[in-house]
Amino acid sequence: MNPATIAIVAEGFLSRLSFGIISFALPLYAHRLGLSLFEIGVLMTLNQVVAMALKPSMGWVADRMGLKRSFTVSILVRSFIALFLVVAQSPWQLYSIKSIHGASKALRDPAANALIAEQGGKKAIASAFAWYHTAKIVAGSMGKAIAGILLTLTVSNFSFVFNIAFILSLLPLYSVIRYVKSDRSKVSKRDDLSQVPSANSSQPSISHSTHEDNTALLAPLPASSKAMLFSFSLLSFAINGTAEMLRGLFPILATEYAGLNEAQTGLIYTASTVMVLVSGPIFGWLADRGRQESVLLVRSLGNILSSIVYIMAPNLLGFTVGKLSDDLGKAAFRPAWGALMANVSSFDPKRRAQTMSWMLLGEDAGAIAGPILAGLLWSTWGLPVMLGARVFLAIATEVYTVYLSRSLEGVYRPSATSRK
Repeated sequence: MNPATIAIVAEGFLSRLSFGIISFALPLYAHRLGLSLFEIGVLMTLNQVVAMALKPSMGWVADRMGLKRSFTVSILVRSFIALFLVVAQSPWQLYSIKSIHGASKALRDPAANALIAEQGGKKAIASAFAWYHTAKIVAGSMGKAIAGILLTLTVSNFSFVFNIAFILSLLPLYSVIRYVKSDRSKVSKRDDLSQVPSANSSQPSISHSTHEDNTALLAPLPASSKAMLFSFSLLSFAINGTAEMLRGLFPILATEYAGLNEAQTGLIYTASTVMVLVSGPIFGWLADRGRQESVLLVRSLGNILSSIVYIMAPNLLGFTVGKLSDDLGKAAFRPAWGALMANVSSFDPKRRAQTMSWMLLGEDAGAIAGPILAGLLWSTWGLPVMLGARVFLAIATEVYTVYLSRSLEGVYRPSATSRK
């Protein structure tokens, strides 16, 4: 990986480490302040709701302000969220802080993904996304473990824990400023070159004027671009929705249906974290070498296999195999999907962050809708119906994925004349 990608991956690791600590400590702190379980549930999902509402507009802001500048600002805002928690003493303060967190996430996510797409290297896009998401997953698990240890050692000193989260979140700021390239400088250099007369006047100029660059974002998207963007946003909703159907429900499934205890369930989560750490970069390497459709196929196969195993083998071994296959599919999805987002957003470079924001919005919506649908099906018609629906949706999503991927190749594959 190049220095820019390493800096972005390091930021993803440290930021998720910081918020792994916060996600463990904040519910306990809110309960100490007197919030009910319902109020704590609203508090912990508020940032996701705010991020979804603001993400398309924040993608536009990122394109206008510059990807690196937007990324840096979001890091600063997000870091101070942990510091604000140190002095928060009332429910309205906690809700305000989580709302600010959602706004920073809405700005950070499209900027970070667009920067990886631009600076991750043309031949290693999927690997860059694989390392980025692998680092975040591992850091999230580590953050929760660290929070538990710190709260135990300090006798529930939440101020100390939040200060540690603030420091960890702020650490990658220098490396981002130092090593991530400025997209604004690229635009300036291109504009400067466009003013230099061509040595061969017969060659047509392919550069754009400064006026065109400054006003392109204000023009409406063509109908074809809107249709393509909607199709891939719908795909991201379907993929993440089926992948996340058991998010939050797996512990209940393991303890009540399979009869496992909490310790056994925790060990399964530990094994799945190791699986993601090892397999994520491997799938990124495969996707970069033309195996993107095959890698995406692993995601649906993981969903199908895990659903069948959960029904057929409700024991420790069966649930371990099911969870590992499920998380193997998620590990395969991230790098291939990142490369697909980079490909789709490259068709309109001036609106790259906006394109990313809509596709990421589909992911967020799927992550919310999936568990709700699973809970509704489970409580109404039973576990077999819910897992059967998960299998059916995984197959349908895979068919839609292949259709869109091949449509994209057919429409945008360069012709023989253009290659010459």
